[in-house]
Amino acid sequence: MLLTSFIISIVALFFAGWLVFWIKKNDMGTAKMQEIYEAIKKGANAFLKRQYQTIAIITVVLALVLYGVYALNGKSLAGLQVSLAFILGAICSSVSGLIGMWISVRSNIRTASAAQTSFSKALTIALRAGAVSGITIVALSLIGITGLYYIYGWMGYTAIEIPHLLVGFGFGASLVALFAQLGGGIYTKAADVGADLVGKVEAGIPEDDARNPAVIADLVGDNVGDCAGRGADLFESTAAENIGAMILGVALYPYFGINGIIFPLVIRGFGLLAAVVGVLFAKAKETDEPLKALNKGYFVTSLLATIAFYFVTMEMLGSILMFYAGLVGIVASIAFVFITQYYTEHKYRPVQDIAEASKTGHATNIIAGLSIGFECTAATVVTISAALLASFKLGAMTGFEHGGLYGTAVATMGMLSTAAYILAMDTFGPITDNAGGIAEMSGASKEVRERTDKLDSAGNTTKALTKGYAMGSAALAAFLLFSAFLTEAGMTIVDLAKVEVFVAALIGAMLIFFFSGLTMRAVGKAAGKIVEEVRRQFKADAGIMAGTSKPDYATCVDITTKAALKEMIIPGLIAVIIPIVVGVTMKAEALAGFIMIGTIAGVLLATLMNNAGGAWDNAKKYIEMGNLGGKGGDAHKAAVTGDTVGDPFKDTVGPSLHVLVKLLGTLSLALVALFI
Repeated sequence: MLLTSFIISIVALFFAGWLVFWIKKNDMGTAKMQEIYEAIKKGANAFLKRQYQTIAIITVVLALVLYGVYALNGKSLAGLQVSLAFILGAICSSVSGLIGMWISVRSNIRTASAAQTSFSKALTIALRAGAVSGITIVALSLIGITGLYYIYGWMGYTAIEIPHLLVGFGFGASLVALFAQLGGGIYTKAADVGADLVGKVEAGIPEDDARNPAVIADLVGDNVGDCAGRGADLFESTAAENIGAMILGVALYPYFGINGIIFPLVIRGFGLLAAVVGVLFAKAKETDEPLKALNKGYFVTSLLATIAFYFVTMEMLGSILMFYAGLVGIVASIAFVFITQYYTEHKYRPVQDIAEASKTGHATNIIAGLSIGFECTAATVVTISAALLASFKLGAMTGFEHGGLYGTAVATMGMLSTAAYILAMDTFGPITDNAGGIAEMSGASKEVRERTDKLDSAGNTTKALTKGYAMGSAALAAFLLFSAFLTEAGMTIVDLAKVEVFVAALIGAMLIFFFSGLTMRAVGKAAGKIVEEVRRQFKADAGIMAGTSKPDYATCVDITTKAALKEMIIPGLIAVIIPIVVGVTMKAEALAGFIMIGTIAGVLLATLMNNAGGAWDNAKKYIEMGNLGGKGGDAHKAAVTGDTVGDPFKDTVGPSLHVLVKLLGTLSLALVALFI
């Protein structure tokens, strides 16, 4: 069965290769479009090269620390293997981010070109490009873990020992994902906010207007933040959650044998096949709403994943109750998609409330957006709680010791069975955003811009719903990783009445808010530099606004790159150092309280930020569609302010918190020997 999963992953990579071949056959548009594309590609490549050089140094240092921890505990050989797995996880996570950026950059121009003649074709190109990223990332995760599993088996380790050696792989993936998401998120939102504040609000020019010196930096940001950063994030999700479930599978070895350990890898392989079919089903007519086609593919993927889940569960675990637990996870993933759509799509009350509030000013827009962010946490928490309780009860009903915990692991696998398609929809967003920018900058016709605007609006919703899905899966995964940590540390109870545990729990909650504050400030500082530069260029050369001079795009790209790389270091290091200090000084039970409360705070704050940011963005777009006075009116100016506040919420802090709550779990698992 494990070999089947490995083979499916290889087949999926060939399918992704076919998609790349199909995409690259499409036209690249006009000479002007290609000029803009080259500028975006150059900026994205330069940023990622410098970012990954920085990440590589941090990775090597932490790999040595990992080895040292195990060596001090008399486990030098295990330490070497965990450290090598850590480096492999970091490399695979980096490659995942690069793949996301590579395909995005090469697809946005083809999407813009296709929009000149066909909305349907433009949508298909954008989604299939997203699928290249989604399918490749999940396949790489499976190949990495199954490959290590076979290598460790060949070295003589037993099925029970191997999952514990894999924790380094998950930690390496988490570390790279955190820095990739932080750096990319700071870059993309600093450029976006700076471009909007001077371009839209002060100069009154359209979004993505070629006269705006920050517009290329903004378009580069879509690729390095939303594609490269999210690619590393989703790779980390699939890797860490598989490993956590495998560790819990060890506890049920007396009942399921090796099947309980490798089940997460096998079911993820069949989920990958379901996503391949779903992508092929997602096609739209010229008059369709984009989300209709995207949702069709998602439901096909979910249905096929459910069928596969039944047969694989019955074959490997022989328990209908465990299938029901997996079904709980699949239903929860669908619920998260609809919850996020409700709170971020312009057709529903929350976004329309924010748009209405914009009529009375900037402050009321901000108040309305924050109220929606606070409100939406209720639906998210109810869904997470119901999924955890139901899956735990179903697992416990099997009568197996630790069956309840394994039931939650199976539910997490169910939720992540559609991960490849979800990531395809996520990458669809920045590709269509870039396509709209290329169309605007190249002077495309109104009809073409209307098509790209339609795709971009849907892309905003898909980015928001995939963040909701990612946060929901992060919550289930965090419980899974937390349970695995308790198992590794030999604990069954965490007593919050102990002063050390209570203090550590307070620090855990503090870390979430402190980390978020540093990240928000980083975006604000970097955006301020972009604002100053754009104002300087407009003042120094009146020909820019007149259209007779070309702005200096390269300077804005360079400013954003330097600021993002500088500002990502401190939040990232704090996220790693504070848990280690807590664990070393107050030991395992206190660290468990730290993780528990930190996870709860992180889930709530990320949900608030993701949905409030998405709602602010689509409220602005709702007004730009001609509602409440349309572009240029007072309501629109207030909505732009809300959108700029929401930008770091939804594209920097929120996604970084997804990674942070899982990093707490993978870090504690990798270094558990240090805390006991």
